[in-house]
Amino acid sequence: MTREAQLVVSRRLGVASAVVALVAIFGLAADHAAARWRGPGEKGRVGRLEEAVKEDAGTATALHGERKQQTDRSLGRDRRGRALAWVLLASAGLLVASARWHQSLRPQPLPSLEELVAVRFGPPRPARGKAAAPAGAGVASEEPGLDLEFVDGLVERLGRGPEAAVPILQAIQEHYRYLPDEALRRVCELTEITPAQIAGTSTFYARFRRSPVGRHVVKVCHGTACHVAGAQPVHDELRRHLGIPPGADTDARRLFTLEAVACLGCCSLAPVLTVGEETAGRLTPASARQASANCISSARCAVHFSAAAASVCAAA
Repeated sequence: MTREAQLVVSRRLGVASAVVALVAIFGLAADHAAARWRGPGEKGRVGRLEEAVKEDAGTATALHGERKQQTDRSLGRDRRGRALAWVLLASAGLLVASARWHQSLRPQPLPSLEELVAVRFGPPRPARGKAAAPAGAGVASEEPGLDLEFVDGLVERLGRGPEAAVPILQAIQEHYRYLPDEALRRVCELTEITPAQIAGTSTFYARFRRSPVGRHVVKVCHGTACHVAGAQPVHDELRRHLGIPPGADTDARRLFTLEAVACLGCCSLAPVLTVGEETAGRLTPASARQASANCISSARCAVHFSAAAASVCAAA
């Protein structure tokens, strides 16, 4: 069935379920109104017959018949009410399902990345110990230099021998979020660790990064289940949507880093991506774009990017 045919079916299904739900609501409301309207009259008739029975025992048959009729009407309303309630529940569920189906088939107009960045992010955060970059400065001027005092203190604390290479690199990565060349050169100047040892260690362990990482890391699973379900088209579309150039994994503004990972442990939701602690599954290229947009515009967790304003972000 084509997308256009599915749109028609979902629209008709939604209209039909809405009509059924309205009829059920009207039936329930009408039964309730009729019961409220008849109640005083029925109570009055029973009261008069009870008074008449005290004087004439022959009216007991009429009293019994009136009570039976009222009981039958009450039981009938209860049966209709239960039936209409189930009809309303089923039609409401069908309406929601058809609406979500219809929404998933419609092309989603997404804001451009520039618009989302302008609204949600504000100016990039400066490096630790540095002043904020001037407005309009490019990526090259965002970090004119690194505060290498941290590296000096790190070497004094962890030692200068080759055995301290891994702890030093781990601390540098935790501080700067990657391994800057300036920091690695300072390590070689201050310690007995050679550039070859630095290069070998930093490239052997996949955890170490030699390039800057974005504020938000988007991980796309490329395990067997996700690969078969279409992880590569999702990855390619996210790369295009987030403005990440070929051969890189981070966009020019260092807002997003896109990573391919071996497994995220969500094979039943393949293909899957995560942004921070949030997970989105059963993705298509279009829904992956929507998930990245939701990550920027969602208000699930607050992240402060400047002293003047706060942005919020979380992923779907």
